[in-house]
Amino acid sequence: MASRLDALRQHSLVVADTGDLDAIERYRPQDATTNPSLLLKAFDLPGYQPLIDETLASVAAEGGNSERAVDRLAVAMGTEIAQRVPGRVSTEVAARLSFDRQASIAKAHELIELYEHHGVGRDRILIKLASTWEGIRAAEILEREGINCNLTLLFSDAQAQACFDAGVFLVSPFVGRVTDWYKQATGHDFAADVDPGVQFVRGVCQRVRQGGYSTVVMGASFRTTDQVLALAGCPRLTISPALLEELDRMEGDIAPRIDMSQSEGSRSSPLSESEFRWGHNGDAMANDKLAEGIRRFDEDQQTLEARIAERLDARH
Repeated sequence: MASRLDALRQHSLVVADTGDLDAIERYRPQDATTNPSLLLKAFDLPGYQPLIDETLASVAAEGGNSERAVDRLAVAMGTEIAQRVPGRVSTEVAARLSFDRQASIAKAHELIELYEHHGVGRDRILIKLASTWEGIRAAEILEREGINCNLTLLFSDAQAQACFDAGVFLVSPFVGRVTDWYKQATGHDFAADVDPGVQFVRGVCQRVRQGGYSTVVMGASFRTTDQVLALAGCPRLTISPALLEELDRMEGDIAPRIDMSQSEGSRSSPLSESEFRWGHNGDAMANDKLAEGIRRFDEDQQTLEARIAERLDARH
């Protein structure tokens, strides 16, 4: 009997939520996603050490700083990942730029240029941006330029709608972090079908289907295999190696839980900035988790920059 991971592939495109090359080769995902936290973990993996040394030597020769080195390293790692997946690699714009539209656009251009220098075309890359108003507006412009984007840290209906309005390629509504907030707020555990994170992603999928939007929905931030299986049928699911391994050990068929066939629903008018901010601010969970997520990614970015600076200093 096939594994549940293979069964899941019949309904959703499986994406690896990791920079671990061994895990990517083992589970054969279509795409892979990275972020500063995952890059920080990958920084210690033995398989990356020659690449890190080579990249930092190049940065040092150019007189670059640790921030520049993070971009170069993210692209070097992303290039290695792109050689192991047939689809796309998501690479993140620094969280500190989450409220600066123009700086986010400039950083996206730098990342795409670095990838193209490595022989990886923009059609293989998704630029990850936080789903702030400024991040969504940056994505709208980048999409018009042919640079596809992945809008991450998405927790509210207002964020989702603004992304659809902007025509972004892909959104990553979070499951586990939504559930974490409600679990802490209520003191309750949740079965998969009533899990707040699962229900949120199902709602985002329903909005896409009813409005006929082209944006791809990719469920993210899973805590359990039950959450993953409850979203079978979501177009894409980005899953950690630990949960991919669990699914690969499980046997049995999977029934789709989400129907993405298009309906003839009508679209509402695009959200204005004030409507977006009011709608997002009115969701306490979303407001808390977006701010927390940006802080966490920035903390990991700073830690990664500090560790790179140490290795650059050691070269002198």
